[in-house]
Amino acid sequence: MTQPELVQSLYQTMHLVRRFEEKLVELYPSDKIKSPIHLSIGQEAVAAAVCAPLNQDDIISNTYRCHATHIAKGGNLNAMMAELYGKATGCAGGKAGSMHLVEIESGILGASAVVGTTIPVAAGYALALKNEAKKTGEQRVVTAMFGDGSTEEGCFAETINFAVLHKLPILFVCENNEMAIHNPIERRQAISIQERVKPYGMPMGHVTSGDVFEMHDEVTRLTESVRAGNGPAFIEIETHRWLEHVGPNNDDDAPYRNPADLKKWKENDQVARLAEMLGTEKTAEINAHVEELVAESVTFAEQSAFPTKEELYTHVYA
Repeated sequence: MTQPELVQSLYQTMHLVRRFEEKLVELYPSDKIKSPIHLSIGQEAVAAAVCAPLNQDDIISNTYRCHATHIAKGGNLNAMMAELYGKATGCAGGKAGSMHLVEIESGILGASAVVGTTIPVAAGYALALKNEAKKTGEQRVVTAMFGDGSTEEGCFAETINFAVLHKLPILFVCENNEMAIHNPIERRQAISIQERVKPYGMPMGHVTSGDVFEMHDEVTRLTESVRAGNGPAFIEIETHRWLEHVGPNNDDDAPYRNPADLKKWKENDQVARLAEMLGTEKTAEINAHVEELVAESVTFAEQSAFPTKEELYTHVYA
């Protein structure tokens, strides 16, 4: 992909994520959205950069803040919106909602509302792919997304140890917005995430700039290392969410917030930066296409039916 193509691709992904979530902000007070929402407005660059080097049959596992990576990995926008509406045409039949999006045909393993739980699940899938590669010779990659709060869960250290021990084809991506709900990272962690991971001996990366191209280059480097059979890798990408932890509102004046940090990250907005790089004409063309996609997803969701009462008993195994 040439540099102009990369700029256009990253911008379209980031802008689509933002406009989709801005539409959710608009819809949420109406009670049409049937589950809590955790928005990634301000964090779009991470999802765009992480998913860009992945093939369709590569796998990504998500946290409950999963709209951005679901879109960036190529998830069906109509089915995603329908899921948020609780409709039968949703990607999980209207049963999962915002925090449990899944679309395996697009390589989206699924999200979970329980902090850290998708990390070992992703490693299990990576083990399966490693065994599959012995037969096919083709190595697919698993990308495990998680926040800085997840690194405090025991399964984080346990899974990294297992992945290194078995040379699993997995890239661990810590999307560090420095806030676990309302608790800043400096109040929670005695040493840095980098210091805690370094002893395992994996290839590592750390992007602090918020620059989407730096993110893309580092993720690409590490993904290629994993795909080449070198075992797991780890990257920490620092970012910042602009809105409240859960819900559509601003909480700029909340005590846990540092207004200076929010101001800094908003001034470093990668969506606006890439729009400027593309120029007015190309940006307008992409924006118009994105508006059509978002509007179509809303229409699809609103015209879809709710699940029947018989669906209450499907996919129940115990």
